[in-house]
Amino acid sequence: MVSYERYVMSRAVRDAYRRGQEDETLEPLVLASGGKPLGRIRGGDSVIFYNIRGEREIELTESLTDRNFDKFPVENHAALNFATMIEYRQGLNVKVAFPPEGRIRRTLSEVLSENGLKQVKITEAEKAVHVSFFLNGKNRELVPGEELVIVPTRKDVALFDEAPEMSIENISSEVVERIHDPTWDFILVNFPNVDVVGHIENERAVLRAVEVVDDHTGRIVKEALAEGMAVIITADHGTVEKWLYADGAVDTGHTDSPVPFLVLAEGERIELREDGELSDIAPTVLRFFGIPKPAEMTGRPLCKNVEWPATGKKKRRLLLIILDGWGIQDRAEGNLIASARTPVMDRLVRSYPSTRLKASGEAVGLPEGTVGNSEVGHLHIGAGRRVYSDRVRIDSAIEDGSFFTNSAFLDAIRHARAGDAALHLIGIVSFFSSHGSLNHLLALMELAKKQNVRNLYIHAMLGRRGEMPESGANYIEMIEKKTDEMRMGRVVSVIGRYWSMDREENWDRIEKTYRMLVYGEGRKIEALRT
Repeated sequence: MVSYERYVMSRAVRDAYRRGQEDETLEPLVLASGGKPLGRIRGGDSVIFYNIRGEREIELTESLTDRNFDKFPVENHAALNFATMIEYRQGLNVKVAFPPEGRIRRTLSEVLSENGLKQVKITEAEKAVHVSFFLNGKNRELVPGEELVIVPTRKDVALFDEAPEMSIENISSEVVERIHDPTWDFILVNFPNVDVVGHIENERAVLRAVEVVDDHTGRIVKEALAEGMAVIITADHGTVEKWLYADGAVDTGHTDSPVPFLVLAEGERIELREDGELSDIAPTVLRFFGIPKPAEMTGRPLCKNVEWPATGKKKRRLLLIILDGWGIQDRAEGNLIASARTPVMDRLVRSYPSTRLKASGEAVGLPEGTVGNSEVGHLHIGAGRRVYSDRVRIDSAIEDGSFFTNSAFLDAIRHARAGDAALHLIGIVSFFSSHGSLNHLLALMELAKKQNVRNLYIHAMLGRRGEMPESGANYIEMIEKKTDEMRMGRVVSVIGRYWSMDREENWDRIEKTYRMLVYGEGRKIEALRT
């Protein structure tokens, strides 16, 4: 009987830390026996990709399921039975365990369009899906009168701490051009720098990102006010205002902090209430334009005035600025927003009406105590109501037992039990990631055990966003202990999410993950006992 080492992959991750690697960009590790990789994906196998959110999961899914895939050489996976936890995109050759419950209707964009207003959303490619798909209620089609301007993301840097400015100059130029074009009634801009750079453990780069966003906010605000526009400034979630854990370790994840909400409208007296949340933004925008909010919007306007007062008869135009990742934290310690030089935001908060909005937990349809993220943040800004997340649906299904009778899962398992096929579980390994939960992986492992799956292989993705240092190795060890307890399954691949969860068509990264999964390319970790 073959005898294998226990907890070999978690030790391999710890060894990688000692070589200077970290979770996010961890090079692939592959379990092997006698130098031969174990647990590779083969034709006829079943795969369950258990990540949620979806936009960073599309490319890898395509490489494994699309018969016409041509971005890099792939095997013919026509016989592969592939299931995803949620719908990543319509038209993928997969079964979906938790399909969408229906598109969210009467969003801010739809209501503005119905009333004949022209609108434009501007950001760079890193946040394109957020100002379009999520802001529009998980609808990929633009509404009449809507334009989407996506500034290309720079490809000359590996990580954005090398260029904290990102493409903000080009974003601001696009915004200013629309500000000076009076045909645009509503302009929305997302500055992604604080969120994107904040996920990298480089304090100097984060401070630079905060400061450049502050500067460019000042530039476009000045232009908008000169054109007689009103301006709203807010954020989708917090990030770097809580940069440190209690023990002093760096926290590169999202936070549960509130976010700012400021209204800049020269010559108008506006009072804001204090108990708001992100879903109140859409009704507030509609009130500015004098449009009644639809019944579907349960959010409440943030202005205490019965109507947003107007001066003169000039056409009303509004600029909405989303400072992605800009949270509010009263404590100065570990607060990189407070540590940065932000003369623009400091002046605006002193000079104009402002309040704080809830942007995490139940206020954005997540479990109580859960940090916010860009997906649910933009979804709630645009929806004007609470939208309960896929995570809540899945957690409820685990609790009530319906998870274990899900037809997509059971079909994949039946397929895997046929012949010499295997069941592969692929996904993020984390309790804190907005892309998935370790609890979902553990539930799938329990289901495989109940269904007597013979060949169970786990392919883990690591990413230290909101995690303690070296948390990835701890998670892998936890899974290995679970497989030991169940006496089935192996962790056969581990890789950083940088290589596997892309949305910018960095196909070289996806190819690295694909070749790990299918061919076993990566650092071989010997499993046999000596």
